[in-house]
Amino acid sequence: MIRRLRLKFVLMNMAFVTALLAAVFGLVLHTTRNELAQASLRALEEAALEHLGPVPPDRRPGEPGGIPCFVLRTGPRGELIAAGDGYYDLTDEDWLLTLLAAAREQGGREGVLEDYGLRFCRSGPPERPVLAFADLSGERQTMAALARTCLLAGSAAFLGFLAVSVLLSRWAVRPVERAWEQQRQFVADASHELKTPLTVILTNAELLREGTAGAEERRFTDNILTMARQMRALVESLLELARGDACPAAGAMEVVDLSRLVQEAVLPFEPVFFEAGLTLSAEIREGLRVRGVEGQLRQVAEILLDNARKYTPSGGRVTLELTRSGRSCLLSVAGPGTPLTRQQRQDVFKRFYRADPARSREGNWGLGLSIARETVACHGGRIWADSGPEGNRFTVRLPLLR
Repeated sequence: MIRRLRLKFVLMNMAFVTALLAAVFGLVLHTTRNELAQASLRALEEAALEHLGPVPPDRRPGEPGGIPCFVLRTGPRGELIAAGDGYYDLTDEDWLLTLLAAAREQGGREGVLEDYGLRFCRSGPPERPVLAFADLSGERQTMAALARTCLLAGSAAFLGFLAVSVLLSRWAVRPVERAWEQQRQFVADASHELKTPLTVILTNAELLREGTAGAEERRFTDNILTMARQMRALVESLLELARGDACPAAGAMEVVDLSRLVQEAVLPFEPVFFEAGLTLSAEIREGLRVRGVEGQLRQVAEILLDNARKYTPSGGRVTLELTRSGRSCLLSVAGPGTPLTRQQRQDVFKRFYRADPARSREGNWGLGLSIARETVACHGGRIWADSGPEGNRFTVRLPLLR
């Protein structure tokens, strides 16, 4: 749980940082592109003015503002007049006519001819306009270099913020982690303390029932035994939950033959399902091995089977499957019953939640699936529920050994 909380903190922080960096660098790129476009247009206007009138003393013809450009217009007799500084070959009349046609087709006072890598600006009288063209290669190179710089700077900033976020997540979650550890320790200690008096109560109640002759007294002792056994089941579940909160150390993990383990877990349930009027079928693929704690993984399989037994109506068929899916294995238990809603499929893994509150009278405390979820998470896996007209299916995904 603490690991998920840290991960959520880091993801939320990095989502905000990513959006901020994207906004900042996007604004820089947008502003620079606009400034370059405006500078290019100013250069085109100056080039057109130079061609229409006297050349300013501080400007070399054909290269206003340091941007290579040239001017096209038609003379009084319809002849094509071109002027530039030699950067372009203005002797190719077919190419120049093509540019004029493309600019006229596009229309407007200004625009960009992408196929030719040119920006144009129209000036002068409408009957004989002057078209100034500027090269876009320098502008595009500037934008490409700026984009690379922004990408490198953004990546470095992202990694820096990621490292800071990881450190901050440990600091921010530390009080929650401390409180969670204290709660877990309290549950474990309280459960241990309760086991002893419960054992004494059960032992004395059993002795009292054996020595009771009257039916009324025997009924009272049976009630004591029933409630005491339910309390013992609750205490044992709380202990399992406290153990599940503390994931086993890496050294406690070992190679587990999951196929054999699930097969062994199914065998004791076959007579139980038969007595309940249910059918249990198992399809188990051989040779699937995972790394984990054998006892905890066995308990996960038992929890899923016991959950299916409790909620499957009489006469129903429960199916257990263990299959391979890429680099993972899937353990699923499916059975008929009332389909769970979308909200219930999320809530069933919460502690003390019961889709059917009446099940609490049968010693069902709503802790089994919560214990299974914590155990599976500690083993690097995931558990979820699916529902449909045919019933409900609970699936566990665990990574296989490579």
